[in-house]
Amino acid sequence: MVRCEMCGASTSSPKTIKVEGAELEVCSDCTDFGTEVRDQDASSSTSTKYSTSSSGSSGSSGGGGSSSSGSGRSSGGGGSSQRRSDMFDDMDEIATDYDDRIRSAREDEGLSQADLANELNEKASLIRKLERGETLPSDEVQSKLERHFDISLSGSAGTDEDAEWEGGGDAGEYTLGDVVKRKD
Repeated sequence: MVRCEMCGASTSSPKTIKVEGAELEVCSDCTDFGTEVRDQDASSSTSTKYSTSSSGSSGSSGGGGSSSSGSGRSSGGGGSSQRRSDMFDDMDEIATDYDDRIRSAREDEGLSQADLANELNEKASLIRKLERGETLPSDEVQSKLERHFDISLSGSAGTDEDAEWEGGGDAGEYTLGDVVKRKD
């Protein structure tokens, strides 16, 4: 018996699901919390509610509780499992310097935080928190800011994170010493 990595229950047939980028072996009760990566038991092919299967047609038609056996997913050659995408694969990451981008765009237009808040129909306190980096913008606020200033707040363009990885050893490989920062 294997223990479910989510709830700790013992299960004889664990399912592999992906939850926020991490693959977990879970019991059948916990499969609804993620996207099923592969079927381990072909006779019980149940689709999770977050599954984004592009090959089967049974998952996109409303998908109640019953489906005809073997019609949704067929493993075909067996052994080869195609990775399913989950909702986080399609999301753009917010830039780490989003606060600086918002502040500099606002200052370039000569707007105060209150003026910007009025133009976007948002609270001035939200603009202050965004510019201090205390809160992340919601998707709606992010799109308002991007449209208003004609800037992009997603992606990692303009950050220094990739600059650290330009070096490396003589052989072109990285060691732990290339990455670790000592506290001397």
